[in-house]
Amino acid sequence: MTTTRPPAVSRSPLGRAYAEHLARSASTDDPTAAALDSAILEPYRDRFMSAPAFLAESECRAVARDLRTVYDLLRALPERVFDGDLTALAEAVGMDPRQTALITRGARAGSLVPLGRADLYHDGAGFRLLEFNLTSALGGFESADINRAMLAYPPLREFVDRHGLRYPDTLGCIVRMMYAECAAMIPTDRPPVVAVVDTTENYPIVGGRLEVFAELLAGYGIEGIGCHLGQFTYPQGRPTVAGRAVDVVVRYFLPEDLADPVAAAQVEPLLVAAEQEKVGLFSRLDAELYGNKGTLAMLSDDRHRGLFDADELACVDRLLPWTRHVRPRGTDPEGAEVDLLAYARARQDELVLKPTLLHGGNGVLAGWTVGGDEWQARLDAALDGPYVLQRRVRPAAEPFADGAGGVRDLYLNWGVYLADRDVVDEDGYAGCLVRGSTDPGVGVVSMAGGAKIGCTFHGG
Repeated sequence: MTTTRPPAVSRSPLGRAYAEHLARSASTDDPTAAALDSAILEPYRDRFMSAPAFLAESECRAVARDLRTVYDLLRALPERVFDGDLTALAEAVGMDPRQTALITRGARAGSLVPLGRADLYHDGAGFRLLEFNLTSALGGFESADINRAMLAYPPLREFVDRHGLRYPDTLGCIVRMMYAECAAMIPTDRPPVVAVVDTTENYPIVGGRLEVFAELLAGYGIEGIGCHLGQFTYPQGRPTVAGRAVDVVVRYFLPEDLADPVAAAQVEPLLVAAEQEKVGLFSRLDAELYGNKGTLAMLSDDRHRGLFDADELACVDRLLPWTRHVRPRGTDPEGAEVDLLAYARARQDELVLKPTLLHGGNGVLAGWTVGGDEWQARLDAALDGPYVLQRRVRPAAEPFADGAGGVRDLYLNWGVYLADRDVVDEDGYAGCLVRGSTDPGVGVVSMAGGAKIGCTFHGG
């Protein structure tokens, strides 16, 4: 709702200070003008938030440390829960035999470094983790370009300078992780050739953005190519595109894509090339074992609490809402064993049903957005399948100036990027892209659901 009242109180001291700064400003410029003119940001045109979000330095570092703890726990699941059996973990999160075979093979070559984007809501008391995408296939790589464009607005530039605020170069952090993960394949006598790759089927939809990604790599001394798997040939076993031999493949295809026999067949020679150290694959396919909703359910599951120490448990309890695989029996948030479907039926307005492996909000059903019959039918269909139930998190309202003298409350999805803290400063914090909805009851705060997009500054 847009109002003519003074800016509402932000939970963030920096947010409150910026609102006061704007109230004193005489500027009539459009805060988003430079973003609207940016060719790099063209897909987000007319979808920019009127102001950035802010994180205090302590808050920024705290969420990064918690996310790194969760990452380490996820990476430890094969040993702690499955006696080191990656196949058992893949099957437990819902991967089919084809996906399992390809992804577990991917763990045999090269290394895997921390990289991902966590989707979080802030409920007014703290951040709560909804999903943790651990993969190279991360949307929002242009995050820092939004920061740079917003800084063309004089009142924001003055505020950022006065408070010593900053932002990471998210794409630069991703490039550094690529160098760390694929160090053996990076040439030292010339710029590396890096292909940003999705499936043949997906490329007509996402190819334009991957080509932008590839073009931006030139700023980091890299020769980038945007392409799809079907464009590869393999002379001497090395992936080649239009006559150019590739040093590193940045992977944008996902586990759901590998269920397609055509895509799986096209991935096969790429995996062979990676196994033979003829190309670097970033990120390694087994990253998908850890960055899915099924593994979060394992961290949340009462049966596994004895596997974690006190600090680990405190982090899980602080960050992760109650999450359970959809099974006939389970434990409720108080730890009591219950009929899980009966529990979910009785608490429809407080639960979200999510597929374990799909991305981008696909297949997610918020219980409060549908009738009882549809909720029951979806629960029945999900039983013993690759689905989880997660307790609803209600995001706190954040006030933003609407550009017309009023204030609009937005409900934010905080997309916090995490990289290896041994490579990236500030505890691995690699930037934050926010998406804001005006609807407090929205099932998923996402661009597909009509949300606006914005950047984050931190410090102070």
